[in-house]
Amino acid sequence: MSEDVIPLSSMPENSKGIIEELSGGIGLTRRLMEMGLVPGTEVEVVQNNLGPIIVRIRGITIAIGRGMANQIFVRKVK
Repeated sequence: MSEDVIPLSSMPENSKGIIEELSGGIGLTRRLMEMGLVPGTEVEVVQNNLGPIIVRIRGITIAIGRGMANQIFVRKVK
């Protein structure tokens, strides 16, 4: 994995990225994909402070726990 790919949990608020890879077990990967978090999809971080990370993907706003967000690797959109 290249150095410009980081965990979703490290993305600052109001930033966008493209999902590059999902890591973790088959159950977690399936759950993330069911939520629309699939490689190649753009994700926008709405809120990233204490607690879950709030993201917008495909026009839908969802909350993702930090453990899950650590398993989603994104490339920042410049």
